[in-house]
Amino acid sequence: MDTSKLTMYGSKMNPEELKSFLEHIFTENDKKKGPGTPVCIWGTHGLGKTHIAKAFAKDRGWKFVDVPVAQFEEMGDLHGMPEKYDPTPEDPRSGDEETIFYPPEWVPKKDEHGPGLLLLDDFNRADDRILRGIMQLLQNFALTSWHLPPKWQIVATANPEGGDYSVTPLDDAMLTRMIHATLKFDAKDWAIWADSAGLDKRGISFVLTHPEAVTFKRTTPRTLEQFFRQIENIEDLQKEEELVRMLGMGTLDDVTIAAFMSFVRDDLTELIEPEEILSTENFSKIEEKIEKLSVDKDGNKRIDRISTICTRLFILIIKQAFAPGTRESSNLITFLKSNKINKELRFSMAKDISNEGSKEVREILTSDPQIAKMLLDSM
Repeated sequence: MDTSKLTMYGSKMNPEELKSFLEHIFTENDKKKGPGTPVCIWGTHGLGKTHIAKAFAKDRGWKFVDVPVAQFEEMGDLHGMPEKYDPTPEDPRSGDEETIFYPPEWVPKKDEHGPGLLLLDDFNRADDRILRGIMQLLQNFALTSWHLPPKWQIVATANPEGGDYSVTPLDDAMLTRMIHATLKFDAKDWAIWADSAGLDKRGISFVLTHPEAVTFKRTTPRTLEQFFRQIENIEDLQKEEELVRMLGMGTLDDVTIAAFMSFVRDDLTELIEPEEILSTENFSKIEEKIEKLSVDKDGNKRIDRISTICTRLFILIIKQAFAPGTRESSNLITFLKSNKINKELRFSMAKDISNEGSKEVREILTSDPQIAKMLLDSM
């Protein structure tokens, strides 16, 4: 999908940048006496917008309410339902009856003080009547029958305008009530999440090797997760090629599954597992494999394969405890200094580990003069 033809708003951000963005806005919102400013997260389908908002709240221990406004059919789903109220039922002729609205069930109760996050999911898929009601909510954090308790924030998610998306275009009056950000796909960030979620490591290697396979037609991070969950218990993908192909055709684009099957046949058996790199007693054998992997059978350079190995090794390092003087720490240093690996890849990996690794692993890097100089030169 050519996303350049789609209309989205705000700066493009990866998931970590988006979380920092939300943190800043919500901190500033809390300083205000009245309602804060809602945030709208734009992005193609299946990218993980809802997941990021939910994870943001969960990681901070916030209350969280997911509101599927795209499924609302009546204004009562948003405002609540009216009911007659008689304060003096013993005197039916008093004429003091009034109509009051009872809030919908999903609305946080008055005493449910925040911090909390109200998610208006896929809100521009709602019809125009519902959007007009949401406009008041975005402005006042309140509607006819209810208001959000203190310390609650509002996040909306939206699909792009244009292309094949069935959305309601937002006018300037709606757009200017929110701060906008566009979530972009980043293969490395996705791989870190996928590893933590226990996705099939063969699938992670495929996405890192072929990030262009994420077409955002039928192949999205969401459908890739579905596919990789289905194949995780298939030990030999080549032996079960026909079953793997059928599972892929049920979830992914034709071009993606063709690329995956090619990857299984030509690349998968050749890739080096990160655990092997750290545990080997003979690093020269690792270098021999890397040298072989760097060129395919037709003589073409395959830096993508080496990049995949570097990224998977990085993911393992940032989640694993390291101690100086161990075989693992020694092999890590040897890997980062190996001239069999592209210098830019080694430099980028060392920098990422220094930024995101533990204090112990940073000390291991800086204890080596060559790597310490490499990191110093990057500052």
